[in-house]
Amino acid sequence: MLAGFLEAVFNGISIGAVLLIAALGLAIIFGLMGVINMAHGELMMFGAYTTFVVQNICKQLGGVWFEVYIFLALIIAFIFTAAVGLILERGVIRYLYGRPLETLLATWGVSLIFQQFVRSVNWVLIIGIALFSLLFFGGLWILNSHTDLGRVRNWIVAVIFLLSLGVTITTGNLLSQTYQLAATQPWFGAQNVDVTAPTWLQAGISLGGVQLPFARLFIIGLTIICVTGIYLFLQRSSWGLKIRAVTQNRSMSACLGIPTQKVDAITFALGSGLAGVAGCAISLLGSVGPNTGQNYIIDTFMVVVVGGVGNLAGTIVAALGIGTANFLIGSGTLALLLSPVKPLADLFTFFATTSMAKVMVFALIIVFLQWKPGGIFPQKGRTIDV
Repeated sequence: MLAGFLEAVFNGISIGAVLLIAALGLAIIFGLMGVINMAHGELMMFGAYTTFVVQNICKQLGGVWFEVYIFLALIIAFIFTAAVGLILERGVIRYLYGRPLETLLATWGVSLIFQQFVRSVNWVLIIGIALFSLLFFGGLWILNSHTDLGRVRNWIVAVIFLLSLGVTITTGNLLSQTYQLAATQPWFGAQNVDVTAPTWLQAGISLGGVQLPFARLFIIGLTIICVTGIYLFLQRSSWGLKIRAVTQNRSMSACLGIPTQKVDAITFALGSGLAGVAGCAISLLGSVGPNTGQNYIIDTFMVVVVGGVGNLAGTIVAALGIGTANFLIGSGTLALLLSPVKPLADLFTFFATTSMAKVMVFALIIVFLQWKPGGIFPQKGRTIDV
């Protein structure tokens, strides 16, 4: 029984490690900009699908490529999701600072768009997006070189948008009908896809009767590297100093010459990149689908709230605690451990499913927040907006 309990704790810690990587980015974004990013889960999903694509390419290359693809996937997932996050911040979020409800609704809409994009993406859609971006943003770039247009400028922008959209739709129809460019064949579809771990991650070791899979050990090690890297970045780099300064007092930082808009963009890109790394880790634990991010986003927000907004130590404690509690309750380990105490055993048996375990953990979190509404390590002093 003890070995089973320790194995369940280890599995729970590995899930908590994934939550921690995702929550690091969310804590930085929420703590600095006050943005409630509901699309953070979809950025994790993008990281998982990036891992799937890199895996397939390395499989075709064969040889040692498949054995090292996970490292390539981590780098590419970070870069890709950071770029998506930067586009999201520059295109949507920067117009909504100081309006948390609007950011919640906007990013929720973006998350739905991202989910449908993964279900429907094909060559025609990619070419269409690239063509529309080239025409529309190229037109805006040319328009911005003329500053004497006055009120006519908004009408010209509307015309550029309509013309770009019309050309894109026409080109898409031409490609799909004339050249039969697989318009109806999505790359991924609505079904889940499986990611195969490299051979050296498919085994495990037994320690005192406890089975420790290498894949979960790899995730825990990856989390330690990410936490250490973020800590060193925030504490030892010039941009980390600027991020901490803006977090404490945005107005004073701007008066001292710190480019707050650039800090916001870098911070959002960094947080989004960490979400991509978390998605890469998720792909080693199970199949990947369009709704993968939705399975983790609520838990990730709970980690940020329980740990204390913007607090690294609190985020670590909360992530490991919530991940372990979810697994211990959902797997029925606690019910088995408390079998001598029948009332408690019956209670935890009732909640011994993945969905019901989340309900119980959320209830416990609500009770905890009644006692400590600021989280485990609440903000103090000038870090709180008055």
